[in-house]
Amino acid sequence: MIPLEILEKYDAVRRLYKKSEVIFDKDKLATHYYQIISGAVKMNNFNDEGREFIQGFFYAKHCFGEPPLFLNRTYPANAEAIEDSELICISKTNFLKLISENPSVSIMMIENLAQRLHYKSVMAAEISTQDSEHRLLQLFDYSIAYFNFKKEEDGYHIDLTRQQMGDLTGLRVETVIRTIKTLEKKGELKIVNRKVYR
Repeated sequence: MIPLEILEKYDAVRRLYKKSEVIFDKDKLATHYYQIISGAVKMNNFNDEGREFIQGFFYAKHCFGEPPLFLNRTYPANAEAIEDSELICISKTNFLKLISENPSVSIMMIENLAQRLHYKSVMAAEISTQDSEHRLLQLFDYSIAYFNFKKEEDGYHIDLTRQQMGDLTGLRVETVIRTIKTLEKKGELKIVNRKVYR
């Protein structure tokens, strides 16, 4: 995303987060821009019954949580490290100064936000109208492009757990497992050593 050398010119700070450590909480005022150097982060909400809904996963070179910075609003979800992670963060004031002084970074931010908005629109339509097979295939195809999953000998490894697949599509884990087996029988994907390939 934003080159580290540019971030460092605007007083960015590197921070380490342990697996399961909370980076920020839902409903807290957005005060920093975050970008992942290494590791992975999820943004999530919980409904009244305590069921988790995952807004998204973010990996190295991804940024997250920046829309409220532009709106002066609170975070709409929690952010949590899903593995030990190193992040670089910069205060809101310095971040806004950075993008105003670097037009190419502004264009990158717009493209990134547009990509995420497109993903949310696609997945919202899938979750509301499509069967489980279609939802999962759409998630896999979009994830290959968005998360830059690498092609291996058996195809693109879908590096998501069954639980994560369910959380991202609104399906129960049992339904995800059953649907993956059906899709394998139909030749839409492969399962090798419990890993899913598209």
